[in-house]
Amino acid sequence: MSARTALDLSTYLVTDAALCGERGVASVVAAAVDGGVRVVQLRDKVDSTSNLLRLLEELATAIDGRAVLLVNDRLDLAIAARASGLPVDGVHLGQGDAAAAIARDRLGPDAVVGLTANASAHLEALRRMPRGTVDYLGVGVIRPTSTKPDHPPALGIDGFARFAAEAELPCVAIGGITLSDVAPLREAGAAGVALVSAICTADDPRAAARELTDRWEAAR
Repeated sequence: MSARTALDLSTYLVTDAALCGERGVASVVAAAVDGGVRVVQLRDKVDSTSNLLRLLEELATAIDGRAVLLVNDRLDLAIAARASGLPVDGVHLGQGDAAAAIARDRLGPDAVVGLTANASAHLEALRRMPRGTVDYLGVGVIRPTSTKPDHPPALGIDGFARFAAEAELPCVAIGGITLSDVAPLREAGAAGVALVSAICTADDPRAAARELTDRWEAAR
């Protein structure tokens, strides 16, 4: 069964090397997956391809098949990783990154392709794509956040709910989310919640991920 077939978006970690600090990204990811995180997205805008390939190898070892492993923006990196045999499951693309249709074509039918979306024009563009091009949408920001300084205007939970109701794909909420937002976002129609700071800066990333998982399940 492919990662795409069994995709569980509920608890989602986006990495940030600076916020992980001296512990390192792989250590934080290992702890978060131990705590129940189901999707890990490697986001790094500055490091070299060779370093990121080594990091993906470390992440794949830490995850050990327990979570989906995605690459943010860098379709070329995902392709190179998969060509070298690393179990990278797909990509998450922004509106300005490689076109989703190109990613689907290059990665194949079993890969996971996520896309950032936050406006009606994005949904209109999606409706013109062949069905199955994109698997889910990353929707936000929910609140202003320093981890994405160039973010669009914040949607808030009510704005997210309106967008998710209009979308035809599962929507993962992201951007400025705290653990207290998990239940309201699930009630608002989120297929999952993506955290950055709340896990990457936690004294105990495993405990933070476990609380995320527990709050998500409690909001069922």
